[in-house]
Amino acid sequence: MVTVKAGTRPPWVGLGAAVWVQIAAGNAYTFPLYSHSLKSVLGFNQQQLTMLGVANDIGENVGLIPGIASNKLPPWLILLIGALACFSGYGVLWLAVSRTLYPLPYWLLWIALCVATNSNAWFTTAVLVTNMRNFPLSRGTVAGILKGYGGLSAAVFTEIYSVLLRNSSSKLLLFLVLGIPILCFIMMYFVRPCTPASSEDPAERGHFLFIQVASVVLGLYVLTTTVLDDVLTLSATVTNTFVVIMVLLLMAPLAIPVKMTLYPTRASKSGTLGQTVGSSDSLNHAEGLDNGEGNADKAEPLLKPSPSTTSLASEGDDSSDVAMLLAEGEGAVKRKRRPKRGEDFKFSEAVVKADFWLLFVVYFVGVGSGVTVLNNLAQIGIAQGFRDTTILLSLFSFGNFVGRLGGGVVSEHFVRSKTIPRTVWMTCTQIIMIGTYLLFASAISGTLYAATALLGICYGVQFSIMIPTVSELFGLRHFGIFYNFMSLGNPLGAFLFSGLLAGYVYDNEAAKQHGSNIYGTNVSCLGPNCFRLTFLVLAAVSGVGTILSIVLSIRIKPVYQMLYAGGSFRVLQSTNH
Repeated sequence: MVTVKAGTRPPWVGLGAAVWVQIAAGNAYTFPLYSHSLKSVLGFNQQQLTMLGVANDIGENVGLIPGIASNKLPPWLILLIGALACFSGYGVLWLAVSRTLYPLPYWLLWIALCVATNSNAWFTTAVLVTNMRNFPLSRGTVAGILKGYGGLSAAVFTEIYSVLLRNSSSKLLLFLVLGIPILCFIMMYFVRPCTPASSEDPAERGHFLFIQVASVVLGLYVLTTTVLDDVLTLSATVTNTFVVIMVLLLMAPLAIPVKMTLYPTRASKSGTLGQTVGSSDSLNHAEGLDNGEGNADKAEPLLKPSPSTTSLASEGDDSSDVAMLLAEGEGAVKRKRRPKRGEDFKFSEAVVKADFWLLFVVYFVGVGSGVTVLNNLAQIGIAQGFRDTTILLSLFSFGNFVGRLGGGVVSEHFVRSKTIPRTVWMTCTQIIMIGTYLLFASAISGTLYAATALLGICYGVQFSIMIPTVSELFGLRHFGIFYNFMSLGNPLGAFLFSGLLAGYVYDNEAAKQHGSNIYGTNVSCLGPNCFRLTFLVLAAVSGVGTILSIVLSIRIKPVYQMLYAGGSFRVLQSTNH
């Protein structure tokens, strides 16, 4: 695919289009909106329902194939595959819930839900990989923005569900079947690779700030209108106006390329990183000065030697091999050295590193425990006496959005100003998650809303920290594979904590309340004991995650001292390994 220069409109048009695709990629968050219909219409018990929640998370996060494809296929083709998966998977669910085809076997619904939500992996991989490569010097900010909109998607879908579709599960599923593929067909042209800049554009900071403010306004607006629609009786005209304004707010990022068209600025002389972005060779060789100025200005190396380089440790060359080094220097011996942290890794080189698995486990604890609450949010609310749980989902979604956006902004600020590893913020949020799960377990009256919002924030931070951390430790060349492998922590946590633990505890408590002879049937559990043991286990697991995240932060601190020693990101020279 033909690439275009950084600093022009197309990268920002692509980012604006990516926002819409990220909203579409949040369709897995709609599971709590129609899960009650699956349970009532199809007669499932809670453990069967939680295993469908596991299918929801497996489909959403098992993205190794999209990760591999991101280095071989253009973004538009990856989006097309995701659109087809969304159409076919949700189509089967709609047929079941609307009773168009009834009954459908449980195993078929489980597979259909996997296929439907696997569209998210294709959507997210396409836009995240493309935009991380288009803006490699602002990885944390870009990751925070895109994952922030992804987190906000639950609130957007909730608004559509409650305001436009009037709480109809079958209409929601039909919307997912038709609306999301159509949206992706429209946006696939605009998501394209662009040649990134080798130095920061001063105007970028203002552009990113505008998008961040616009997303916050959108989040507050969606939360407010959802609550108003729940509390007040509004006419169809008013509610439809709510949706129209929401759509206009979603278009706000496109104001940047419009502004660049109306008020063009002189092209930057800072050069670009290479010729193409399809492979990460472009991210490691500074060679993109304008032809007219290439002989006039000398490009400085992107990374100057510093004493901290030697502390990257552990994984470097053995200084005792003096003879071998001399032979290499004379050209007699050519040895492939393994990459150091911060350079481009192959997947086989990364999986043998302790940092890789520490990050995976820490992320698994954070998102695996959080998604357990998300998948069971409707039942948690009902158990504590809430008849309408859509506000709970909106609160979790808004908190998730704040955590994703805020995690990217805060970590980017402190990594540049203090070279503080991003994973420090995973440590802080997992400490908060311990208290939040204990608050859920206590079931103190009036605390459910606050606990849900707080957990959403902590849950969102895990995403916006993991993504740039992976790219900083192991490079962008195979970022799609690394990101999608880390994402496996979500369905693994859903299977262990939601499918096996929460579903079993819920059904067991329901059997105690209604009589042991009805165990495993479609009955509701009421009271704090329905999930108390689950929350206590999640609190203990978060304690383990906190300890491991501290260990990880200490280990990778030298990496960040090297990469951000000058206050801005330094792209390491590539090694042919």
